[in-house]
Amino acid sequence: MSQRQVLQVFEQYQRARTQFVQAVAELASRPQNVPTLQSAGVMALLRPLLLDVVPTIQQTAALALGRLANYNDDLAEAVVKGDILPQLVCSLSEQNRFYKKAAAFVLRAVGKHSPQLAQAIVHCGALEMLVICLEDFDPGVKEAASWALGYIARHNSELSQAVVDAGAVPLLVLCIQEPEIALKRIAASTLSDISKHSPELAQTVVDAGAIAHLAQMILNPDAKLKRQVLSALSQIAKHSVDLAELVVEAEIFPVVLTCLKDSDEYVKKNGATLIREIAKHTPELSQLIVNAGGVAAVIDCIGSCRGTVRLPGIMMLGYVAAHSENLSMAVIVSKGIPPLCACLIEEPEDHIKAAAAWALGQVGRHTPEHARAVAVANVLPTLLAMYMDTRSSEDLQMKVLPHDSKARRLFVTTGGLKKVQEIKAEPGSLLQEYINTINNCYPEEIVRYYSPGYSEMLLERVENYHPVL
Repeated sequence: MSQRQVLQVFEQYQRARTQFVQAVAELASRPQNVPTLQSAGVMALLRPLLLDVVPTIQQTAALALGRLANYNDDLAEAVVKGDILPQLVCSLSEQNRFYKKAAAFVLRAVGKHSPQLAQAIVHCGALEMLVICLEDFDPGVKEAASWALGYIARHNSELSQAVVDAGAVPLLVLCIQEPEIALKRIAASTLSDISKHSPELAQTVVDAGAIAHLAQMILNPDAKLKRQVLSALSQIAKHSVDLAELVVEAEIFPVVLTCLKDSDEYVKKNGATLIREIAKHTPELSQLIVNAGGVAAVIDCIGSCRGTVRLPGIMMLGYVAAHSENLSMAVIVSKGIPPLCACLIEEPEDHIKAAAAWALGQVGRHTPEHARAVAVANVLPTLLAMYMDTRSSEDLQMKVLPHDSKARRLFVTTGGLKKVQEIKAEPGSLLQEYINTINNCYPEEIVRYYSPGYSEMLLERVENYHPVL
């Protein structure tokens, strides 16, 4: 047998390995093929190909494993149990950029499913290698590493702390300053995932100088980047007054208000969430938002969108109104009550209705004048209908008519019960039933006292009374 014929055998074997791994990677990209591949024992066949002498076979094998692990936690578990992770981690420091991206994709696909699987990645020393990849010359490698770190950090504070301890945060802050939009997006998302768990983790992100760079990108034309930037700032601001003030000091107002008019629904939602997370802390921060035109902007946003996009804006108005009489009046003067009433009527989801009912309660709770502003919006019949509706969740019913004596007293002193008595309902109608249900929560003489004409009736009795001397 000639040398050529001998070499031909090896070439055929290489071609067969290449065809096999490419076919598996292609098949694994379609979810309907994955169970068949799994039952055929594909994981055990791919593992040795990760160490193949041909780089393209290695990379494609890693890509196929990533797609399989991404499909469900059983296959991700198989990657862990098959001792594939140590091979990937070793190769991360040695191989070319294509392999690094594929290996980081596998780590991300495994880590996303559960804290236990993410912990397995930490145990095999992957974090240190991924952090080294954040310094790689190739932006695609940085992006893949950042993505994997984010999927690990998002599970809980312990895993997030592990990512911090590996030295990821300063490098992620450098990544958000890179020119590539895709890298900026993923790095901002990972900073958000780290910040969300605790004030201490958020402080670590702040100490690395992230706020100033994030704030500069609020007006970036890329909607997906804006979503992540607003989310990261929200996750920092939510923890404490000090952190919220640091976000405000980055001069996000009034520029962040432009996000509430963005064509992208998630940008609107995340913008409203950021404002909510700042407003909830103190009357002073809420007043700053009012002075910047934030209440009016949020009210416009609630009026122009539908569904869960409205929720953070509704909550923000409730938080602002809860702080003081003056801030509540700012919501009233800015015409905040009609859109909140509209949410009660238009939204099918009980949790959105409950939030609107809660926000209206915060607006109306301070003085009879505040309560009157809510009552004249003719919202009480709607609230009554929700309370009576058997399909309403318990949370919604409790927001509408709390079952405690303090709340019942407040309903009387703020003019709510009087307003209910002024509603003209047809005898025997559904509305009359609702009114009767409210009235049954109070003693009969209290209901009579607040009924229209009761004072005239008393005066008439005085006039007709003939004292016995």
